[in-house]
Amino acid sequence: MSTYPIPEQIKEFLSGTQDHPVVMLNLLRFKTRVDASHGGESGEQAHMRYGREMRDLVESHDGRFIWAGRVDSQLIGGGGEGFQFVSPMEYPSRQAFLKLACDPHIAQTIGKHRDAGLASQWLFAMTEAAQ
Repeated sequence: MSTYPIPEQIKEFLSGTQDHPVVMLNLLRFKTRVDASHGGESGEQAHMRYGREMRDLVESHDGRFIWAGRVDSQLIGGGGEGFQFVSPMEYPSRQAFLKLACDPHIAQTIGKHRDAGLASQWLFAMTEAAQ
């Protein structure tokens, strides 16, 4: 499973509604344990460290964390067993999301916790439906 987008996905993302808020829905699956060089903690613990620091960065760039929590059951449909954690975040625009996601500070400092903890990630961009 992937933890980073491929070029075609970025192109499709950028073709979406511009200059409107975008909600990014994160569906995560964690590694059971991270490697010893990262302290041997659980994947979820490593990712939560990343998440706490990312929340501050997102909010300092006019974004907001909407909610975060563990998936504990599936009521309708199938395939949800791949998801352990859900976190939707809102950004002022798609460009604002990409600017933050490509920030070298993230890759050089806190990104290591994300990479250590994630087994896979599904990330969906969503815009509000016309009323």
